[in-house]
Amino acid sequence: MVGTHRSGRSRKARRLQGTAVALAVLLAVAAAPVAGAQEQPAKKLTFTVGITTDVDSLNPFIGIVAEAYEVYQAMYDYLVGYSSKDFSPVPELAESWQVSPDGLTWTFKIRQGAKWSDGQPVTARDAAYTFNRIMKGSFEQTNYPYTDNIKSVTATDDATLVMVAKKPSPTMLRLAIPILPEHVWKDISAKEVQTFENDKNAVGSGPFILEERKTGQFIRLRANKNYWAGAPKIDELVFRPFNNADALLQALKKGEIDFADDLDPAPFNSLKNTPGITAVQADYPGFDELAFNTGAALDTGEPIGDGHPALKDKRVRQAIARAVDGKALTDRVLQGYGEAATGVIPSLYKDLHFAPGEGEAHTFDLGVANQLLDQAGYRDTNGDKVREMPNGGKPLRFRLFARQESNESQQTAQFVKGWLRDIGIATDVKVVEANRLTEIIGQGEFDMFEWGWVVEPDPNYQLSTFTCGSRSYKSGGTVTANLSDSFYCNPAYDKLYEQQGVTIDPARRAQIVKDMQRMLYDDAPYVLTYYYDDLQAYRGDRFAGFVPQPEAGGVLLFQYGTYSYRNIAPPSQIAAASKGGGSALPVVFIGGVVILLAAVGAMVLVRRRATTQDERE
Repeated sequence: MVGTHRSGRSRKARRLQGTAVALAVLLAVAAAPVAGAQEQPAKKLTFTVGITTDVDSLNPFIGIVAEAYEVYQAMYDYLVGYSSKDFSPVPELAESWQVSPDGLTWTFKIRQGAKWSDGQPVTARDAAYTFNRIMKGSFEQTNYPYTDNIKSVTATDDATLVMVAKKPSPTMLRLAIPILPEHVWKDISAKEVQTFENDKNAVGSGPFILEERKTGQFIRLRANKNYWAGAPKIDELVFRPFNNADALLQALKKGEIDFADDLDPAPFNSLKNTPGITAVQADYPGFDELAFNTGAALDTGEPIGDGHPALKDKRVRQAIARAVDGKALTDRVLQGYGEAATGVIPSLYKDLHFAPGEGEAHTFDLGVANQLLDQAGYRDTNGDKVREMPNGGKPLRFRLFARQESNESQQTAQFVKGWLRDIGIATDVKVVEANRLTEIIGQGEFDMFEWGWVVEPDPNYQLSTFTCGSRSYKSGGTVTANLSDSFYCNPAYDKLYEQQGVTIDPARRAQIVKDMQRMLYDDAPYVLTYYYDDLQAYRGDRFAGFVPQPEAGGVLLFQYGTYSYRNIAPPSQIAAASKGGGSALPVVFIGGVVILLAAVGAMVLVRRRATTQDERE
């Protein structure tokens, strides 16, 4: 899920108790059937992942949902990766790097022996091509706002990539961009790339190679047996979309899939004692929000869309913020699998997370919300229980869009509708497919919507989605959606965004990031509802060897990397590897290295999210 994007746009997260990998392996081995009874045939070992949001595009310049980025990182490599332990930078295509004393010139050594799936070598020239295409393109920049501070990218030879920054930056090892083969993509024009599907004969360098895609049915990838970091232990990786969470649950129980991601709380709870299935409540860097159309406009300032004018007034948005109860949503929609949200950098990244101080928090209070609207001049002048604009004109009647693919999105919308009714705002809830909602948002044809983001370990990407330059833009006379979905534009915020991107000192940068979140909290282009746990489950009678990220209580899939996909194997194979090594301890394979994990006594993979900062640490 490299490249923080809308996760369909939602998932869930939690802290596991004890050493999660060891527990997962122990439970899987304990649940393993007699050899050969239930495991995949030796001829072809297929691992099938069930998802509730289909991949919107296999073109890395088009896709926006998290499921798409899960496939991209299986197909392509990145210069630098994120460690499974704590998200710290680790070598990927770049096996090493050096920075000049002035912090401006970065020299990356590209590993030798890496090959594209068509047999051609991966070189620094491919990396230079990818970055330059993004830097020089308009459409290509939309999903990858990492290059604003990069002056030039050149390949001095096949193994050496040189990047020159405009100013020293803390983000140079956080450039989450899939490296594309120049010999393929150079023939796809700037116009063609906007509709290029990349679903046939796709050429990549990652641990898996695209075999076939049938929209709405499956995406099948085969293992790259020549992968530079070692071939995956499975032969095939399949992503299979389901129309609803119930169908996903039944498929897991029947053994039609091996892994279910983003489960709703009730189905997840029903799996906890199911033989052969391991349920995992994992910490996850995602949040959901109620977003407002703060005044849809292009990046040039030209107005677009048909948003309600009242939502341009931050006093209205602040009143709504006091009328949305994040704790109630966490308790009633998530059933406790999460926590109320404040800043757009989730609490999982505690050093960057913003929590409002005493007196500045938008505490749920319908009385205060009503007072704020009264003071701002929004009153019900005709007795129909719906407030009007201060001039006595347009009533406060808002469209609220929810996602068809998400029960939680629809439940949240109904709660919000009830709360807003209590403060004199009428709400018309509209449920649409995620892809359609993306179009509606980009055109500015909405008042409010419920969705969410998955946030990268580095805050730069998420913060960029609120800049003036991230609003929609015109391409060939057509309005094209960019990353901004609230159309928030504040020059003071943009100035801080530029500062954080060139601030090297971690403590100073963290303070700027928190100041930016405070500004967003006060201006309220979003009302953040909750940070959520990713509720995952897998067939422990078929697969073991999952690697969580982060190490303490992280997700098993939908990570920043492909750790689990490359290491999972049948429980008998994991046990045999352990036995062959002369140890009864569980093992995990990382980059070809066998790591023995100490056994732990606890046999429970889930517990409630910590409710205090000390517990979260």
